Amino acid sequence: MTQLFALHSAYGLATAAAAIDAGLLDTGARGDRLLVPFVSARVPETTVGIAADPALRALRARFDWIEELEAILGPLHPSSWEPADADLPILERLLTRAWDLDLGDLELFVQSPQVAPARTLMSLFPQARITIIGDGLMTYSPMRVSLPHTVAARIGRVVHADVVPGVRPLVGSPHAEIIPVPPERFAAALRETDVGDTDALFDEELPTVLVLGQYLSALGLMSPAEEIALQEEMIDRAARWSPRRIVFKPHPSAPPLHTDAVRARAAAQGIAFVEYTGALAAELLAERLDAVAVVAGFSTALPTSQALFGRAIGAAGTETVLLFLTPYENSNRIPATIVDALTRDGSPYEDPDRLQLLVDAVGYAMQPEIAGHLRERAEELLTGLEPVERDRYFTPERLSALRLPGAPAESAVQRMLRPAGGVGRVEEWRLTALGARRRAGRAWRAIRGR
Repeated sequence: MTQLFALHSAYGLATAAAAIDAGLLDTGARGDRLLVPFVSARVPETTVGIAADPALRALRARFDWIEELEAILGPLHPSSWEPADADLPILERLLTRAWDLDLGDLELFVQSPQVAPARTLMSLFPQARITIIGDGLMTYSPMRVSLPHTVAARIGRVVHADVVPGVRPLVGSPHAEIIPVPPERFAAALRETDVGDTDALFDEELPTVLVLGQYLSALGLMSPAEEIALQEEMIDRAARWSPRRIVFKPHPSAPPLHTDAVRARAAAQGIAFVEYTGALAAELLAERLDAVAVVAGFSTALPTSQALFGRAIGAAGTETVLLFLTPYENSNRIPATIVDALTRDGSPYEDPDRLQLLVDAVGYAMQPEIAGHLRERAEELLTGLEPVERDRYFTPERLSALRLPGAPAESAVQRMLRPAGGVGRVEEWRLTALGARRRAGRAWRAIRGR
């Protein structure tokens, strides 16, 4: 058989490698593994992809051979690869020959199955079995688009790093088998990416907190000024551990103004400040620094650092992010929800079963059609939930639209306009009146013999 891995992130590559090491993806005696890496960044030229990153050389060695997708697509961006349906059989034959595939026994492993190029590959090989490789906290979100049945029916497994122990991802549910990669295996795979460029930063005499910058304003989630305020809040959150030093790892695309803001905030609190711009993964950087805690917005590195290496974690701005995320089904909502629930003071979601209920309820509210099987779970959580707690994760508009417990009472005007049977109430009344008038007209004509 042939296992084809179409991957774009170091996290996904480490997940796949760890799953291979754990024996979760057995190919049998004569199986081959093909890695098809691609760059998903908006500007690929500014990013070192997983095919070229020297830190990932050991992880790439898990595969029998590598075929870069860009070599086939040329100047076309992978996320724009959406060929016409009529071209799919031709492309299937071409790629089968170019990549020497065994179509009789082919399994596709993809990240981000909702979008190209993963979605294109799943349609292009209509007989292949499909496994989703998790990519951090996004894996816990429900599918954000409805896939054709011919594709969805072939998704048999979801393989993910078990960084939120006891909580099941929603992608691929309810039918896909969930296969968690043991934390120790995933940690071992991550350690193979250690580039060893942090020796100058290590100082056991300086208790250190690692702060991770994000670039949320670039995603339209907040204004630049709001993001600077968030970065400063991260420093305040880090100060709770009374560190003597803060190591700040900025987002690669963030402007220097963000770093200047957190440096000034640290100086105002009398904490030494060091900026790290190397390539080491945040989780490994925390290990190399022996950080007493890791602080960020809603980065996947937070639960990963906690689950794999036992680091204390803290977050800043999650409640604000949850409040301003639009539309409600924004795919960042589940990651922000999980991090908020794991890091907030006095969190009522420390029990994994309770956190699963929250994830299921938010997932249903995000995608009520795709995740319709989770409605009872949403009702279970919302029934009797305190208003402050409810409003933290659910908007009144969403609760009203889905008629969930805790929705605000409808006004008379809203009841008049609320759809019933597919049309608004006012339109329903208008059509009823129109029908009555037509029936009266026919009756009058019958009486007059016309």
